[in-house]
Amino acid sequence: MWFRSISKGDTTPRQLSFGTAIVSLYFPYKFFGMASPQSPADNQGLVISYLTLRKAVGLLGMLLPFLLLFGYFIFERGCTFPPSISHFYYTDMGNCFVGTLCAVSLFLFCYNGHDKGDKVAAKIGGLFALLVALFPTDFGGYADMQCSRMTDGENPVSNILHYVSATILFSTFAFFSLVQFTKTNKPGRMAGPKKTRNNIYKICGWVIVVCIVGIAVVSFIPGSLYSKIKAFKPTFVLETIALLAFGFSWLIKGETFFRDKSSATDSK
Repeated sequence: MWFRSISKGDTTPRQLSFGTAIVSLYFPYKFFGMASPQSPADNQGLVISYLTLRKAVGLLGMLLPFLLLFGYFIFERGCTFPPSISHFYYTDMGNCFVGTLCAVSLFLFCYNGHDKGDKVAAKIGGLFALLVALFPTDFGGYADMQCSRMTDGENPVSNILHYVSATILFSTFAFFSLVQFTKTNKPGRMAGPKKTRNNIYKICGWVIVVCIVGIAVVSFIPGSLYSKIKAFKPTFVLETIALLAFGFSWLIKGETFFRDKSSATDSK
């Protein structure tokens, strides 16, 4: 099972075998650019296309807040609803939260895209998705101690790493939507599906940026003001909106919607 690289200018989606994907998470530098001695037809049933990776990343991002929400009503009845997605770490849905982030991290590490910008941004996103999962936010006074699956543990280093990593991760998502996904390899005036896709990418990107700013504002507002909006779970809502925008843009990039009618491959 091999990774098949392509020359510059070739727009055919590159493909990655599952075995190489797993190993490249730990040794990515050994596999970038490795050419396959086999023809594409020989490996067709043994590879994961980049369109599939995009769809997987998009679906995981969009499903995460709803999996946590449904899990709360099934397993956490009578407990205080966490104020943010990150605080689900302390609930019975904590494994779902960590596992989904690790899966997103894996897919991003395996994703090289069309150019160096895609590759670097994906590796940055993969790294910080993993850090968000491994370094939880502080328990704080917001979580419900009675329903927590673990003891209260305040770790300022972990807390800082978590929020810095989450900010960079969401910023990477916005960068993909606003910069990488809007690129084209077809010179001239854009029209049709590509123009529609680019408009949606830009909307999704700016929605993510607005949500990042909104989360920052919520985290710094005075406690007296926060108590008035606390019941609406503003951080959880903003995070959910950002993840929906992120996931939708990746699904479109994976040609789930608005694909070019003239080609079965991604037109960038």
